[in-house]
Amino acid sequence: QSFMYQLLKGLAFCHSRNVLHRDLKPQNLLINRNGELKLADFGLARAFGIPVRCYSAEVVTLWYRPPDVLFGAKLYSTSIDMWSAGCIFAELANAGRPLFPGNDVDDQLKRIFRYPLVRWERGCPPSGAGGGGFCPGWGGDRNLLKCNPVQRISAEEALQHPYFTDFCPP
Repeated sequence: QSFMYQLLKGLAFCHSRNVLHRDLKPQNLLINRNGELKLADFGLARAFGIPVRCYSAEVVTLWYRPPDVLFGAKLYSTSIDMWSAGCIFAELANAGRPLFPGNDVDDQLKRIFRYPLVRWERGCPPSGAGGGGFCPGWGGDRNLLKCNPVQRISAEEALQHPYFTDFCPP
C-alpha cells in the first residue's frame, strides 16, 4: 500500500508539472532503507501540454507499455504512465511476477487481450472480461488498465480511492 501510494504521489507531482515519465517499471523505482520510494531514470521523460506534440511510440519498456502505444499511437498523455503504474501494482501484488511479460509487440498485445481484468471499451478488441482486482481492497486497477487511454484514471484520482482512506503516508 505504501509503495503504491508513493508511486501515485510521485506521478501526480510529475503530471502536475506537465512531465510524462514514459518509462515506468520496477527497475526505475528506487526504495531506500526507510521505505521511501523515488521515481528514477527520466531519460525518456518529456514535457506535455500545449502545443500538442507527436511523440515516439518507442517508449516504455515493452511489459509496461499500454495497448494504444503498442498500436502505434504518437499522441498520448499522462495515461501512458497510469497504465504502467497499473502493471507495477499487479506485479507488487503478484510476488514480483510481471503481469504481461511479452516477447515482442504481437505477443504483448495477445497477453493483454487475454487478461480478464483489462477493460475493453468500444473500439477495442472484446474480452471475456470481468473480475475483481489483483490487490485486495484496491479496485482502482480496473481503472488503470483500460484499453481506452481517455478512460484511465489520473494519479490524483487514484489517490482518492478508498483503499488509501486509512493509510498514513510515510
